[in-house]
Amino acid sequence: MFAVIRDLTLELRRAGEDVVDLGFGNPDLPSPEVAVAKLQEAAAKPHNHRYSTSRGIPKLRAACADLYRRRFGVELDPETQVVATMGAKEGLVHLMWTLVEPGDAALVPAPSYPIHIHAPMLAGASVFQVAMGPDENLFSNLADAHARATPRPRVLLLSFPHNPTTATVELEFMERVVEFARERELLVVHDFAYADLAFDGHEPPSILQVPGAADVAVELYSLTKSFSMAGWRVGFLVGNAQVCQALARLKSWLDYGTFQPIQIAAITAMTDAPETPVKACEVYRSRRDALCEGLDRAGWSFPRPRGTMFAWAPLPEPFAGMGSLAFAERLAREARVAVSPGAGFGPGGEGFVRFALVENEQRIRQAVRGIRGMLAAETGRRGRGA
Repeated sequence: MFAVIRDLTLELRRAGEDVVDLGFGNPDLPSPEVAVAKLQEAAAKPHNHRYSTSRGIPKLRAACADLYRRRFGVELDPETQVVATMGAKEGLVHLMWTLVEPGDAALVPAPSYPIHIHAPMLAGASVFQVAMGPDENLFSNLADAHARATPRPRVLLLSFPHNPTTATVELEFMERVVEFARERELLVVHDFAYADLAFDGHEPPSILQVPGAADVAVELYSLTKSFSMAGWRVGFLVGNAQVCQALARLKSWLDYGTFQPIQIAAITAMTDAPETPVKACEVYRSRRDALCEGLDRAGWSFPRPRGTMFAWAPLPEPFAGMGSLAFAERLAREARVAVSPGAGFGPGGEGFVRFALVENEQRIRQAVRGIRGMLAAETGRRGRGA
C-alpha cells in the first residue's frame, strides 16, 4: 500500500505537480554539526577504514550507557548490556533470530510499524496481533491474547511512543508489563525509537526504569529520530545481558559493524551535542501544531499526538466510509498531499491515515490548504447532489 502512494507521488511530480510528501517518516532535520565534522575527521584516517567490531567499539557502547544514565537514570554495563546495531530495524530483525524459531509465537500490538509484525515471522514464528487504539484496553487485550495463544508466546514486542498511532504510556504501564512478563516467562522487546520525541509535558518511560526490568526485557534505542541521523544507521540493544550477548554472537557471524568513522561520530553526537533531541522535539511540536490547528479549522479534528513525529487521523467526513488507501490516493490527486494509508499498518489501521511531520511549517500549511480545498469541494458536491 505504501508503494502505491509512493509511485503515485512520483507520477504526479513527473507531471509537474507539487506534492507535499507527508508519507514516509524520513527525518529531514540536519544531523549535529559536531558529528558531521567528526565523521570527516575520522574518515580521513586510514586506520579507520579497516574492519570494525560487530557489537560496536567500546567507547560507543560506553557513550550509550552514559546517555541512559543521564537521560533515564538507568545503569547499564557497556560490556554486557549494550550492543550496537545498524539502526533499530536491523537490530530488531536479527534479535528475533535469537529469540524465536518455527513453532514459537510472539505477541505484537496492531496496528503497528510493519517490521514489528514481520520480524518474528521472518524468524519463522507465529504472530498474535493484539488490538490497540483509542477504544481498546491494550493491557487487557494482551492478557486475553496470551491466554488464547497456542503455542505459548515467548516474546512480547512493544513500542511507545507508538508508530503509527502515536499512543503513549506512563511508567506505571511499564511496571505492569514487567510483572506480566515475569509471571508468564515472557521476554519483552521495547522499541524505543521515539524516546526523545514527546510533547505537552509527557516524558516517555524506558522500560528499564522499572526495578528488575533487565531480568525480562531489552530495549532498542536509536539515533535516527533523536539526533536526526537516519542515514547513519546507528542504534543499540540494551538491557538483559543474556539476550544482548546472544545478539552480539549472531552479529559476529553476520557483519563487522558500522563503518568505524560513523561510530566515532555517533559518540560525539551523544557526548557533545546532548541538546540535539530537545531542539528536534521542539521542531516536531511546532509542525504538529501547524498541522493539527490547520486541519481543525478545515473541519478535520482529531487528538493532538503527545509523541512521535507523526499524526494518526481517522478519515474525515464525508470520506469516513472510504478505505484508507482509496482516500490516500484521492488526497494525493486532489489535495497534492501524500500520506500513509492506515491499512498498511495491519489490523486496526483501516479507517485512518498517518501524517509524517517531515516537511517544514510552510509546506505543512500548504498541505493544509490543499486538504481544506478538497474537503470544501466534496462538501459542495454532496450539497448539490442533495
